[in-house]
Amino acid sequence: MLQLEGLVLDAGTVPFDLQCPPASLTVVLGRNLSGKSALCRVIAGLDTPSAGRVLVDGLDQTEVPLQQRPVAMVYQAFVNYPHWTVAQNIASPLRARGTDRQMMRGKVEEIAESVGLQRFLDRLPQQLSGGQQQRLAIARALAKDARVLVMDEPFVNLDYKLRETLREELVQLVHTRGICVVYTTSDPAEALALGDQLVLVAGQGPLQAGDPMHLYRAPASIAAADLLSEPGINRLEDASTVLAVRPEHVELEAPPAENRSLTMTVEDTQTNGSQTYVYGDVLGHPWVVRLEGLQLLQAGERRKLYVRDADLLRFSD
Repeated sequence: MLQLEGLVLDAGTVPFDLQCPPASLTVVLGRNLSGKSALCRVIAGLDTPSAGRVLVDGLDQTEVPLQQRPVAMVYQAFVNYPHWTVAQNIASPLRARGTDRQMMRGKVEEIAESVGLQRFLDRLPQQLSGGQQQRLAIARALAKDARVLVMDEPFVNLDYKLRETLREELVQLVHTRGICVVYTTSDPAEALALGDQLVLVAGQGPLQAGDPMHLYRAPASIAAADLLSEPGINRLEDASTVLAVRPEHVELEAPPAENRSLTMTVEDTQTNGSQTYVYGDVLGHPWVVRLEGLQLLQAGERRKLYVRDADLLRFSD
């Protein structure tokens, strides 16, 4: 169990109060410079918070040195020892603790198997693929016998299909080994797909935390709604209320449910083949609409748009 009690990253910012249970994956979603990497560093012991405490299994770790914390960290870059084999890399935390050689060999083989590296124990890191190198970094963190694994955008430099594979492996690893993982990302889709719980961060503090789908359906603020939207949220003003609509909740045909109709002046379109993004102006506001399939719309064209009333998000001005 990881607990953050009144944890302040920078003086004057909103504190974190959070519980991350064992065998769970907590995803921290934020944009660049939002505070997600700073939070990782404080949990891992690389930095000291302005206030508050970091507890693991009820024990205060706030002043405990990095090397003695039951916390391990995995970075974006592959931080492996280049002149050591895979086996030697995995064994390094065990060797530092003075683990018996025979016990160490068994532990290395067990961890290597859990991350799919059992056939590569004699190879050097540069002889591995990018995905294998990141698996090695995770394996070395596991060898520390950490109760908490902190992962700061660990798969961002890998291609899409490999990221998918490693995310699936990570979920299995969390539940089979019973560890608590804190995983940062700037991708809303990844956050919603991966997290047991989700923490939205901005300005070095939390915006909202809880079940990922609850946060998606009921964001506490327009900033939280915008963070969980890719592309960003579309806005309208209605008296003292700000209305927001996600790009994927706009339709070209009137749905059978109660809906609101709007008119967009199309400015540009982009497609990746499976989806079309339409950029334009709605009542003086820049909007982005995400449509399924290939949609042919022309710049300057005025198109009717429809939004279900149930998909309108309302916030106080």
